[in-house]
Amino acid sequence: MSLTCNEIDLILSELDLTGGFVQEVVQPNFNSIALYTYKPGEPKTVFISLESGSCRLCETRRKITKNEKPLRFQEMLKSKIKGARILSCSQLGKERVIKLELEKAGAIYVMPQAQEHAAKKAKSIQDEGEDEFFSLYIRLWSNAGNIFLCDKDDMILDSFYRRPGKGEKTGEKLVLPEEKKLSQAELSALSEKFPVRDFEEIAADYAEKHPDYPNPTYSEKVDLFYSENAAQTSLESLLEQAEKWYQSHKSRQVAALDRLKEKRETFRNAGQYKHQGDLILAFGYQIDGSSSFLECEDYDTGKKISIKIDPKKSAQENAADYYETYKKQTSGLENLDFDIEAAEKAIAELDAQYAKIVAEKNPIKLEQVLRKTQKPKQQEKKAHPGLDFFIDGWQIIVGRDASENDDLLRHTVK
Repeated sequence: MSLTCNEIDLILSELDLTGGFVQEVVQPNFNSIALYTYKPGEPKTVFISLESGSCRLCETRRKITKNEKPLRFQEMLKSKIKGARILSCSQLGKERVIKLELEKAGAIYVMPQAQEHAAKKAKSIQDEGEDEFFSLYIRLWSNAGNIFLCDKDDMILDSFYRRPGKGEKTGEKLVLPEEKKLSQAELSALSEKFPVRDFEEIAADYAEKHPDYPNPTYSEKVDLFYSENAAQTSLESLLEQAEKWYQSHKSRQVAALDRLKEKRETFRNAGQYKHQGDLILAFGYQIDGSSSFLECEDYDTGKKISIKIDPKKSAQENAADYYETYKKQTSGLENLDFDIEAAEKAIAELDAQYAKIVAEKNPIKLEQVLRKTQKPKQQEKKAHPGLDFFIDGWQIIVGRDASENDDLLRHTVK
């Protein structure tokens, strides 16, 4: 269940963000974001979740894990409102839409010390740019949560989720729910319909674990409740995804290993090709130029056998083909041993990686690990430029042009 309008009002009154500054923005995943705010002596981390069924805004004391790669909306907010002053923070009526009015002062540029010395200047240069005003709307609707950064005229600069089909895209004017003036009777009815949950069990458990600070704020209770319940649900879901990923990769790698082992068994019988070549030379006088098989007696076993040949080739040429196959399979056997060892090592690494994933209890970190493992190969950062091959246990690295060869010589090989 997402926060109700009455719970949002209570949390906003506790947060008291008006007059504070946005110090930092961190987006850990694709359904939540955190604003680090500061008022003299009152640093607060405001956590916002847009997850369906548990949309919320509250203060958190948990460490927000940064995403491995900075996400789009986070970078947009940092460029626009980092350092901005919060002029006001309120809910629009009882619509579960929170509006933060923000003011960002004109940029100030300070000449680097080296340039100051060269220019014999020792003062700051203040840009004459005007102050900027923004509105940040946080919509905490269970199945349609979103965050919008707008200019002073409510034109959308960017949104957490881009939904062009609903008109929620950059350059469009944000359509806000109409604020209704409610009578005292209607407000009382809303309070009865959407009561403020007390989270007694959470408070009791918190007091037991923190005897020096036994009375958490309502915002902290909300954070504890959702983080514990949502984390458990999210963790189970992520572990299911991890198992599917593991089983899929493990089955493919095991199948590849089995194929390599079957091929090795075939190569171990390479001696038969040499023996067949010897038989072709011994009984080559029987090749008549029309039959695709040479019928002869195997002088090792005394049995009659058929050897497939090319009737258009001589006995020496047919024997040479069998000797070449023997030579390739004999030399390939060493390469196969190396490939099998590498495949077994890869399976062992996969098992260790999965064990590490299963042991992770933080759903945010687990989600980041899974996202990394599911990254397409084209997006994976290569260890070095060019192509590489493994031959007889040796790694061969090949640059595809002069630039890659130069990079390999400078940064990769010794």
